[in-house]
Amino acid sequence: MIFRADTDQYESSLAVVLESSMFKALEMQEYAGNRLLWSLSEEERARLRPNMKHVTLALGQVVYECGERIDYVYFPTTCVVSLLYTMRDGSTAEMALAGNDGVVGIALFLGGGNIPHRAVAQIGGLALKMPARVLQEEFTRGGPLQHILLLYTQALITQISQTAVCNRLHPLEQRLCRWLLLCHDRLNGSEIPMTQEIIANMLGGRRESVTVAAGRLQDAGLIHYSRGHIKVLDREGLETMVCECYKIVDDELSRLVGAPQRSELNKRVPCREADGEAL
Repeated sequence: MIFRADTDQYESSLAVVLESSMFKALEMQEYAGNRLLWSLSEEERARLRPNMKHVTLALGQVVYECGERIDYVYFPTTCVVSLLYTMRDGSTAEMALAGNDGVVGIALFLGGGNIPHRAVAQIGGLALKMPARVLQEEFTRGGPLQHILLLYTQALITQISQTAVCNRLHPLEQRLCRWLLLCHDRLNGSEIPMTQEIIANMLGGRRESVTVAAGRLQDAGLIHYSRGHIKVLDREGLETMVCECYKIVDDELSRLVGAPQRSELNKRVPCREADGEAL
């Protein structure tokens, strides 16, 4: 009977340890999906966790409208959000995109309250959201979260500025390569669910021009386009064709926020694939 009691106690203790380990592993995986949150210490993440909630952003879902009060900030983990400006005639152009590298809603901690552009889920997926009040309190107290948010803001300003330069000076084919690489960096796979019409809206070009540019990339064996999905086949080939704008944005993000840890964050797929198998 004593042996049985000891065994029961051991099994109970083991179950508690296993449960604790599994919970910790899930928590690490949860935050590893976003580079900003993952850069924080375990203690910082533990303090933030009760105020964060998992949400799913569907393709095309509006995160916030132009001039709208922002009630939450979003830390994307598997989704990608476009920051879009819409002109009076209805034409749109993407200023920047945010995925697992950043946060959506910087106006909250910069003090502006709202921004004259839209934020739309360009690629559906998961995010962690935090109430505006909580983020403002955390930012005001200073510390690691404030520091990483300011660094990311500088990286985002670089992306916005470089996008403006790229759209003015570079041909659509190179701009498409830049956009595909930026999306690919923020996804956990080689497929980008996107129609050419949406890409045209992102790049501020005509759909027919995007069709021609995408056709050239497909003929070169760099991508495959089918039924609203673009599959990256040769990443190195895209990096060879893209203008310098991509590297400027990527280098600045890595310098300020830190290079993504491929073992924990979304990994880039092999350069070439055929029928789902790496070559």
